[in-house]
Amino acid sequence: MDISAAEWQVMRAVWERQPVGAADVIAALVPETRWSHRTVRTMLARLVEKGALEAAPEGNRYIYRAKVSRAGCIRQASRSFLQRVFGGNAEELLLHLVREREITASQIEELKRLLDDTPRKGRDK
Repeated sequence: MDISAAEWQVMRAVWERQPVGAADVIAALVPETRWSHRTVRTMLARLVEKGALEAAPEGNRYIYRAKVSRAGCIRQASRSFLQRVFGGNAEELLLHLVREREITASQIEELKRLLDDTPRKGRDK
């Protein structure tokens, strides 16, 4: 599922508040984005069309729930980004991130632990 940068903001608002009405999504996003109410409603409708959200009628409004998990969307977007930008080379991505961002000592230790615990193809047993 292809979710635009703006749609990610809407999805985050829904994931954090679901089940949620459009008015609550609008209230969460407008101060930060300065989008119009109509823009938020259009993006909610677009996300329903894409299958990312479901809209259930409740009285005179719709209640929105995510049909896709945040983790699943992050996984898919990460794989797409890795393939598109780094040709699928995870090592190159990790090296780039380490070189470009400030990393604390505790984060370095966590990365070392994760790398030590991660099974790798071709690893000697």
